[in-house]
Amino acid sequence: MGNTVLHRRLAADLSTAMIYALLRLRVEVFVVEQGVPYQELDGHDLERTTRHYWLALDEAIEQPQATLRLLEPVDGQFRIDRICTARQARRHGALRRLLQAALAEVGDRLCVLDAQPYCVELFAAYGFVVNGPEFTEDGIPHVPMRREASVRVR
Repeated sequence: MGNTVLHRRLAADLSTAMIYALLRLRVEVFVVEQGVPYQELDGHDLERTTRHYWLALDEAIEQPQATLRLLEPVDGQFRIDRICTARQARRHGALRRLLQAALAEVGDRLCVLDAQPYCVELFAAYGFVVNGPEFTEDGIPHVPMRREASVRVR
């Protein structure tokens, strides 16, 4: 995947071009590639406490190769979601780098996510455990997972 640079920004610090690039990657993966028309714009991307993480080649900051967002609801429970990697960037450790960065920020606080079943093992390596039955969201199976407070990133 070449030299990638990890970026992190709060929603308020994103340029219009950058939020557009992140949304474009998510639509490319979730809507076009997975063939699931759904409401991608859910109102969380521009919330004050939303953190956006992405990897970009070298300094091509507005060409993300992988992204996730970290939500901090008012109750203090973190949620990682909108995790995706461009097809050409897969299998190069991008998701692991993003997870490590987000979980370093979460620290020892509670964190949840909804994983596609084939990713359960990957998230388990970071302290997440299945926390409920499989469910279908927008035609795609997901499994709720939870990382208890006090679990630290390796």
